[in-house]
Amino acid sequence: MVVPVYQAELAHPDIRGRIGGMVQFMLGVGALCASWIGYGCFHAYSGPLGWRIPLGIQVIPAGLLGLLIFFFPESPRWLIDHGKTEQGLQVLANLHANGDINDSFVRAEFEHIQESVLLEHEVGSKSWGKLFNNKANFRRTLLAVALQFSIQMTGVSCIQYYSTQVFKLMNISPGTTLMFQGINSVIGLIAQATCVLFVDKLGRRWPLITGNLINMFAFVVATAMLATTDADHKSSARSWVFVLMTWLYQFSFSSACGPLSWIIPAEMFNTSTRARGVSLATMTSFA
Repeated sequence: MVVPVYQAELAHPDIRGRIGGMVQFMLGVGALCASWIGYGCFHAYSGPLGWRIPLGIQVIPAGLLGLLIFFFPESPRWLIDHGKTEQGLQVLANLHANGDINDSFVRAEFEHIQESVLLEHEVGSKSWGKLFNNKANFRRTLLAVALQFSIQMTGVSCIQYYSTQVFKLMNISPGTTLMFQGINSVIGLIAQATCVLFVDKLGRRWPLITGNLINMFAFVVATAMLATTDADHKSSARSWVFVLMTWLYQFSFSSACGPLSWIIPAEMFNTSTRARGVSLATMTSFA
């Protein structure tokens, strides 16, 4: 849950949407690697190495992050909030003006954060209760939680994690399924890149609505294919329609619903409630 909050506090307002969309894009990079590594190991190893190697390789990016995180800057807002105003100003300057603390945007952003932090301290807004006892904050919280919940309820995790079992219902073998899922991950990455490029031009609301309508269409057709297929009635045409619908769903989900589920909560809360609001929404997603 720290990632979208951290990004929102570091990114320039002009590219905040694109930076937020990078969460889902990098998830796509991981999925792409996982899909093809899994596919290769499935065919290369018949024993336990077929799953142990893909599982073990995850240590590499985790190790890199563990080392590089020490070189990341602290959030300027957190620094200012904890009395380290000079450090906060310098971080803002390093991020947005090549270290120039007198840059007009840096000074304006610095003063805005200071005013916001001062107001929070005066009204004592640092509490979980603020998410619920204020009508505007409660509406934001409800929207963020509902959004993250609805994204998971599209079934995206079921399709990704149990694809071999789902595709088996269409009489598609595990090896072929892993290949299809590898292609699926490529489609997802292209879609996530599309979101990063265009999200700040297209807005948030209509891409989300359109994406969910396409998801619905894909699932209606895929469900019809599943309902009319059994072991005694194999149909390559139905199988291909089913696979194409999963690819359509992947593009729709990855270009709109997935990235926006991280972007919108980080943007809708004010600075005093953002960390708690986003953490609650993220918790709902995993729950």
